[in-house]
Amino acid sequence: MSTHHMLDYVEIPAPDLAAAKAFYGSAFGWSFVDYGDAYVGFSSGGSGEEDGGFDPAGTPSASGPLVQVYSDDLEASVAAVREAGGTVVDEPFAFPGGRRFHFTDPAGNRLGAWSRQ
Repeated sequence: MSTHHMLDYVEIPAPDLAAAKAFYGSAFGWSFVDYGDAYVGFSSGGSGEEDGGFDPAGTPSASGPLVQVYSDDLEASVAAVREAGGTVVDEPFAFPGGRRFHFTDPAGNRLGAWSRQ
């Protein structure tokens, strides 16, 4: 269900769709819907609704908007990102409201994960 003015869909550049699915599936347990060879939708939660998609024509950039993934266990998420082939670029640090870290996926997209703890 979409809510007015709330983040509704994120499109992540992913020149290698198979690598993107392997990384996000392994690191965060996301599920995927293939739309032919040109696009993959993903669901990051249990709702079954798509939260975003991987765009194979997009160009990864570290300077775009910083998409944040919520984590109940930040240290476990750091380990999962590394094990899935991502690179932690900022180790966990405190910020108003909790803690977070930043990472790049195998395509070079920069994202973050945060926790209230």
